[in-house]
Amino acid sequence: MDFNQINCFISVAKTLNFSEAARQNFVSQSTVSRYVSELEKEFGVKLFTRNHRDVMLTNEGKTLLPYAIEITNSLQKAKSVIQRMNKGGMGKISITFDAVSGAFAQKCLKRFSKLYPDIAVEITEISGRENIQTLSDTAYDFHFMLRDMLPENDELDSIVTHKDTLSLIVPKDYKEMGRSMQYLQNEKFILLSENISPILYMEIMDIFRTCHLSPNISTYDSVKAILIAVGAGLGITILPTQLTKIQMCENVKILTIDTFETDISYVMSYRKDFSNPAASLFLNIVKDITKNKDLEKDEEYAL
Repeated sequence: MDFNQINCFISVAKTLNFSEAARQNFVSQSTVSRYVSELEKEFGVKLFTRNHRDVMLTNEGKTLLPYAIEITNSLQKAKSVIQRMNKGGMGKISITFDAVSGAFAQKCLKRFSKLYPDIAVEITEISGRENIQTLSDTAYDFHFMLRDMLPENDELDSIVTHKDTLSLIVPKDYKEMGRSMQYLQNEKFILLSENISPILYMEIMDIFRTCHLSPNISTYDSVKAILIAVGAGLGITILPTQLTKIQMCENVKILTIDTFETDISYVMSYRKDFSNPAASLFLNIVKDITKNKDLEKDEEYAL
């Protein structure tokens, strides 16, 4: 049994056409027939029934098919791993993060780069909606995102990396007008756009509905741009507290919202069947950091 025989068997099984199988494998039809006959001799059974018009899988052929596919997939994974190791020295990992999830990824990568300086790292920032589409893309090893963005998928696994709260971000010289969210009704809000972070946008809309607010809202596609705008007095915003502190502008301050829960959770998602050895090293680091992290909330101001 060899790899060519298995590939031709899979092609015939999927197309039920020897000519098409020959075309897909760049060999003659007689070669495909020979490969199939050799497999049938090796297994001692008929894998196909054939007449002048139709080709059909036998029960034995149907039983063999998933195993044959598994063999080819395993060899392809091995090839991919070897190529990654060849191109990246000791290997390469590739991660994605969205506008509000990069801070924890940075923490993990900092430790990873110290321990494994020869492993290449590819980092891609994408919008929240795009993150959903890339989850099935094997070009990426890990995806940092808000937990509520993670779909139900049996092929994916995930780790809750950390939690945060939402806070009101205002100009440094902002004058508080009361202890209730109600006084924000006439404020201009600058929010991260729904396309960039749909879950965050939805959470903020829920806050407005809970507080019976319908404020004037404009949106930006960048957290940094929002903080600059708030610092310039163009409006106020609601953002994750830890994220704001990392990107803090000197002209803004944080007012925590303690009148009701505003907790949000983040995850790192990855495929269960990944075979990249460099990714295994990164996964161990993330697990260690999440296991030992301090989840206490650092509150500077109270609203």
